[in-house]
Amino acid sequence: MSAVKARALHAPGFKAKVGLEAIRGVKMPSQIGQEQSVHPVLVGQWKKTILENAGTLFDGKRGPKVADNSAIEEKLYAKIGRLEMDIAWLKKKLEL
Repeated sequence: MSAVKARALHAPGFKAKVGLEAIRGVKMPSQIGQEQSVHPVLVGQWKKTILENAGTLFDGKRGPKVADNSAIEEKLYAKIGRLEMDIAWLKKKLEL
């Protein structure tokens, strides 16, 4: 029997470099994979990931975003209401 080959872990920088090379389109993914010793499917996946997340690369560069606290407040008030009901129920049970 042959020995089981351990799965290679690639650094994020390496993935970005290979993915950007695929985006440039000068070489085919199979050529890039052969040169970098990775499977061509991985090259395509890394390229796809870069393209999907390209829009978020520049988020947050212009200062902090103003958060919408109304949804958070509603959740907290609902939680407070449930806790107050639990306390009232427990007090009632203790009196019996």
